[in-house]
Amino acid sequence: MNISKRPSPTTPTVDFDRDGIQHGHLRLPWSRDDSAWGSIMIPICVIKNGEGPTALLTGANHGDEYEGPVALFDLARTLKPEEVKGRIIIVPAMNYPAFQAGTRTSPIDKGNLNRSFPGRPDGSVTEKIADYFTRYLLPLADIVLDFHSGGRTLDFLPYAAAHALPDKGQEKACFDGVAAFSAPYSMRMIEIDAVGMYDTTAEQMGKVFVTTELSGGGTISARTASIAKRGVLNVLKHAGIVSGAPEVEVTQWLDMPSSDCFVFSEADGVFEPLKDLGEKVSRGEIIARIHPIGRTGTAPSDYRAAMDGILAARHFPGLIKTGDCLAVVATLTGGP
Repeated sequence: MNISKRPSPTTPTVDFDRDGIQHGHLRLPWSRDDSAWGSIMIPICVIKNGEGPTALLTGANHGDEYEGPVALFDLARTLKPEEVKGRIIIVPAMNYPAFQAGTRTSPIDKGNLNRSFPGRPDGSVTEKIADYFTRYLLPLADIVLDFHSGGRTLDFLPYAAAHALPDKGQEKACFDGVAAFSAPYSMRMIEIDAVGMYDTTAEQMGKVFVTTELSGGGTISARTASIAKRGVLNVLKHAGIVSGAPEVEVTQWLDMPSSDCFVFSEADGVFEPLKDLGEKVSRGEIIARIHPIGRTGTAPSDYRAAMDGILAARHFPGLIKTGDCLAVVATLTGGP
């Protein structure tokens, strides 16, 4: 049997076609030492009211990123069906095992969900989750909002983002969604490696896809929680699923035009930032140092910006390893 035609082992306890509000689970069987016929129960909420577009809202694609879960658990609790025209599918914690563990990847199989798409129905736990989203949830959606932040190892300026796409009509619709989200910053984004990403799968299916990076450090603040809560309602209003106009605030548009945006560590040691998030940097300027920790008297390594712009992201913990992303520089623009 062709793998792509095998039914998913994941089953929903909600009816996606029923009007009203339903709180349930995506039940994924997981046989293990402490539960022979056990399951992973991924929380899901469906809010439907008549005909209209469908929004798929997701958080904790990586389990140590919290703005999405906070905003989406709150939305599922407070939004009423009579406020909706169409359908909203809310999954606050896509990689639920990782979310429970507070880790980027799954504690079960070490799977990075955002590098596991399109997934496999007969694969690892993480691949099975990806497969269910690819074959069952994404096809229902007209617009997809996937929340991210820096997790425990990165910190970002709070921005909403979309990608440059071959289909310029689709690209415009994505950036219109970014503008509607109305984060303090809005990014035209490139990825280091887009293979296996949820973003890529959704975009290849022609979906309007909006994502975020809302701070990081493996925690959340009152400011970033409020940005996430306002932003998700703005996107739903923009899509015509919730009535009213988006609460638009001033946003600064940024661009990640090339791989020169990224600076990577070539040494282990103590990370010393010389620029804070949002500060302007110039090409060739030292933006960080890494101090060796094996002995005293050894000079640090200097890391320089490869382009003019502002510091959009930085390594978060005090210690850094060879190969870690040290900083991201973005350029200031007037729009997407």
